[in-house]
Amino acid sequence: MIRFQVLLVCFLFLTFHNVFGQFGGYDSAYVETQPDKFGLRLYLSKKYTDLNVRIPETSSSYIFRPNSGLNMGLGFTYQNLSINIAFPVGFLNPDRQKDWPFSLDLQSHIYAPKIIVDFFGQFYGGYKIDAEELSETNEDYLREDMRLASVGVNFNYLFSGEKLSLAAAFTQADIQKKSAYSPFVGFEVYGGRMKGDSLLLPTAEVPASVNFQQAGYFQAGPNAGMAGTLVIGRGFFLTGVAAVNLSVGYSKWESDTESRGWGAVPTYYLRGFGGYNGERFSVNVNYVYKNLNLVKVGDYDQAVNTGNYRVNLIYKIMPSEKFKKGFNKVNPLSILSQLLTRQ
Repeated sequence: MIRFQVLLVCFLFLTFHNVFGQFGGYDSAYVETQPDKFGLRLYLSKKYTDLNVRIPETSSSYIFRPNSGLNMGLGFTYQNLSINIAFPVGFLNPDRQKDWPFSLDLQSHIYAPKIIVDFFGQFYGGYKIDAEELSETNEDYLREDMRLASVGVNFNYLFSGEKLSLAAAFTQADIQKKSAYSPFVGFEVYGGRMKGDSLLLPTAEVPASVNFQQAGYFQAGPNAGMAGTLVIGRGFFLTGVAAVNLSVGYSKWESDTESRGWGAVPTYYLRGFGGYNGERFSVNVNYVYKNLNLVKVGDYDQAVNTGNYRVNLIYKIMPSEKFKKGFNKVNPLSILSQLLTRQ
């Protein structure tokens, strides 16, 4: 099942990237596009999906954190295609549990003219609650058996997107020459589940009314927000994107019995980018954070929060015409474009 979901996310990424990549163009007075430059990327990143359990009538909460680590990776951006490969490195993750279940976190962020599309496909195995959050023990609460799966898509239309390139901030495929901003509207859809072999919360810490063994959710709704880039001098920039959403859906929680309910909840999505992006090289940091409050059912009050922060070092070169033509023949975006054109 996971293999099928991975292939589905990859197919959707390629398809929508191709479609939305043709959606209009940029104002050259504001954005310099560089599709023929090859950007080689060295980066550090950490992806995660937390489960935040809020305890009723108290100010306390418990956060299940996955066994993810700080990843080191290589990647490139060329001809509108970005590919990255990263793995957790041992010396950067001394506290990471060894031999725990495999986790996979797919996050595809498409920043095309006037369009933002985000795909999330997260499949985590093994979680813990830090000892600092527990009152009955001084050791971390480990749940190797816990599984969490979450899939979602976020779509936005930027009203002044021809003047604002978020790809310049995220992949450095473009260069933002002048400051610009744009309001946007869109929608999002998310669904997921979490489960364990027994009650997930430490029984010595929480009342039985909020404990559970498995849960699931689905919610969708409209969103709106603002995106903008401040260009400072030659090449330095600060970019921010913020959105609020009203999600309608349901959640269900199971222990001895099942509790299920429908409702509407507010959520939000934040992104921040900053650094230097020049003709030859780029150095920047970025952070993506999605809050997904779940519909409250009885005493069950939880949120699934997804994040990804990165530090990038990028060196840009201009390949030869021979390399350009050869890469274009194997570029999946070019192949897909040709197939769609023939239909």
